[in-house]
Amino acid sequence: MLDCLDFEKAPFGKGTLVRFRGLLIEHDLDRKLIERTIEMAEKDKGFGVRQLRAALDSSPLWGAGRVEDTYNLLGHALRKALGVIARRQGRGLAEVADEAGAGIVAASSLKAALDLDWDDPEERERALMKVLEVLETVEGWIAEVPQEGKDREVIRESLEAARQVEEQDVEIVAVGRARLRQGVAKDRRISIEDGEMRHGRKSKSQRVDGYKRHVLRDLDSRMVRAVGITAANMPEAEVTGDIVADLEEQKVKLIELNIDRAYLSSELVRERAEELAVYCKAWPVRNGGRYAKTAFSLDWDKQIIRCPQKVEIAFKVGGVVHFPEEKCQACQERERCTTSRRGRSISIHPDEKLLSELRERQQSAEGRGKLRERVGVEHSLSHIGRWQGRRARYVGKRKNLFDTRRCAVVHNLHVLQRMQDEEQEAA
Repeated sequence: MLDCLDFEKAPFGKGTLVRFRGLLIEHDLDRKLIERTIEMAEKDKGFGVRQLRAALDSSPLWGAGRVEDTYNLLGHALRKALGVIARRQGRGLAEVADEAGAGIVAASSLKAALDLDWDDPEERERALMKVLEVLETVEGWIAEVPQEGKDREVIRESLEAARQVEEQDVEIVAVGRARLRQGVAKDRRISIEDGEMRHGRKSKSQRVDGYKRHVLRDLDSRMVRAVGITAANMPEAEVTGDIVADLEEQKVKLIELNIDRAYLSSELVRERAEELAVYCKAWPVRNGGRYAKTAFSLDWDKQIIRCPQKVEIAFKVGGVVHFPEEKCQACQERERCTTSRRGRSISIHPDEKLLSELRERQQSAEGRGKLRERVGVEHSLSHIGRWQGRRARYVGKRKNLFDTRRCAVVHNLHVLQRMQDEEQEAA
């Protein structure tokens, strides 16, 4: 394709590229593209098959689909289904919608067509019931219309999307009465065109409607080894199964992983091999000015926890330790330790040993230096984000995974070029 930039006549159509992209995705060859750049680095730069030190991080990727409220989601789904029939019959959408008893769906604005006082709760309920009645009517009408092939599938998916929105967002309070459900349903659908988009947050202050992209960077070669895409409402840790699968294909052994705290509950950490060293900033431990958990020492060999006043008690990983009430009542340091009449209690996290190691590591300059190595993956995310953009190019998680891998390949080619430039400058 690059050799055809100066052609006056296109040597192939856009459909060729679309079909080629589909084949890449179908055979998972977009992952192979990343592996190919790794092979180039191993061949030309002498990295070879070795143990891997890597960093993993994520950034928001806003979805390509339109985010709408419940009324417009229902209207959009119905308009899409009727639009398929209108195109197939060679008629206008308004004509088909009127015939189906859904004239309001064909209007440029569903809410304008309803023509209600949207500040009045009762009026909003009537509007919702009207849309639900139209949904019932359209389903019955469409059932009598001949449908074939891809058209039938699009219509079915559109009506299923409408029913999904109804199930998640609508609450029937009485016969002939419905209202919007209080709160947000788990895994709520927010777009008709992209059913995999979700509301989510990258942080308390940063909301995202769509996805999160994840990047695993080789800390030594600076190459991106693997990428992943998750819905915006999914925890970061959910991506690590896919990351592990990509690394297994590369036949590389991960011996060091630098992450942020969102990945601490991931498969990579929970099911890690003994030789894998995890570097992460530990969660802060506070207790309102009283003795924090870090003031208590843990003997992992004997499974004993010792308080600042040398009182010892056995513990179980994942459980809660309750120090004897009589010991705490008689302790001179009680006011500095707890306000509970029953004595001090300490929760032992399932991965408490790792968390203790992370806290201890932060106390040294060397440990803090290791944590700063994660900055590299943020640079890689920034580069990929610049080429991929803030908003997704495609609809659906799989196509956007393809696009993220494509941008990762571009990033890796830039890294290879910089390596070559650095060698020439050194020579």
